[in-house]
Amino acid sequence: MASPNELYSIGESGSGNPVNKLNGPPGPTNGYSPVENMKRYMESLPQDFTFKEELCNQHFWKAVRTEFLATLLLTVLGCGSCLRWKAPPTDQITAAAVELRVALAFGLAVTTLVQCVGQVSGGHMNPAVTIALLVTRHISLTRSAAYVAAQCLGGLAGAGILYGLTPQGQRPNAGLGATEPAVGVAASEAFGIEFLASVVVVITVLSNMDPHRTDMGFRALSIGFSYVVGHLLAFPYTGASFNPARSFGPAIVTHTWRLLWVYCVGPVLGGIIGVVTYDYTQETHAQQVLRRSFRKKNGNTVINRDLSALSNNETELTLDHCRL
Repeated sequence: MASPNELYSIGESGSGNPVNKLNGPPGPTNGYSPVENMKRYMESLPQDFTFKEELCNQHFWKAVRTEFLATLLLTVLGCGSCLRWKAPPTDQITAAAVELRVALAFGLAVTTLVQCVGQVSGGHMNPAVTIALLVTRHISLTRSAAYVAAQCLGGLAGAGILYGLTPQGQRPNAGLGATEPAVGVAASEAFGIEFLASVVVVITVLSNMDPHRTDMGFRALSIGFSYVVGHLLAFPYTGASFNPARSFGPAIVTHTWRLLWVYCVGPVLGGIIGVVTYDYTQETHAQQVLRRSFRKKNGNTVINRDLSALSNNETELTLDHCRL
C-alpha cells in the first residue's frame, strides 16, 4: 500500500512546494487508466493503520461514541428551539424573533459541544464536515464512515428524544425541526442556499484547525458563529439545516420527505467545495502545513503526535500541541 508520506512530500529544490508522486511525471497522461488512477488515489488515503487496527483501537470507538452523543445533543438543543407549538407568526417582528432564537440556539449549541468534545473526536457533528475532511485526506475512510453513521444515528436518537419530550397533544404540529423549503422556494434555490451556508461552515472549521494560523480568540465560538450566520441567511428559505444528520433524524420521526435530498446533497457538496477552496487559497497549505492524520512513527505502532490539525490517534481540534 502506498504511504501518504511517499505520495506527498516537500520538494528537495528548496521551493517548499509539495511533490505529488501519485500522478507520476507531468504530461498529458501518467500511463494509468481512470480506474487505476482511482484505485491509486484510494490507496493513498491515510490508512497507515489497517482497517482491523483502527477498529481495534479504543480511542477510535471513544471518538465515534462522542460523535453520536454530540450530534444527539445538537439535535435536541437546536431542533428543540424550532418546535411549533403555536400557529406560525404572522407579523414580521415575531417571525424575525423566531429566526434569531433558532440561529442562536444552534450556534451556541455548536460552540458548547465543540468546546466539550473537540479534543476527543474533532467535534464534527456534521457529515458534511466529515466528508469534506475525507476528500482532502485529513481523516481515514474507516473513521469517516463510522463518524457519518454515528452522526446520523445521533440525529435520529435526538429527534426521538425530542418527540418523547413533546406534549402528546402538540406532537402532530410540533415539527421537531424537520426542514422543508418555504412556500415558493424552488428546489434549485434551496439547494443553492444550503450549499453556500455549508461552504462558510466548512471554511470556518478548517481555518480554526490550521495550526499555523495566528490564534485570534475563542475558536469554538467562531465555529458557532458560522452556524448563526448560516441560519440567519437560510432560515427563511430552507429552515436552515446544512447538516444532513440534523435533517435526517426529524425527517424519519415526522415522515417529512419532501426534498430531503436537498439537505443531504447540498451540504455535502458545499463542504467539499469549501475544503478544496480553503486548501487552494491558503498559503500554508502549499507547504503541507495541515499534515495528514493517522500516521505511524517509523512503521511502528507508536503514535507520532505531529502538528496536524486533526491529531493522529485522537482526531483532536488542536493548535500545535494544545487542545482547545
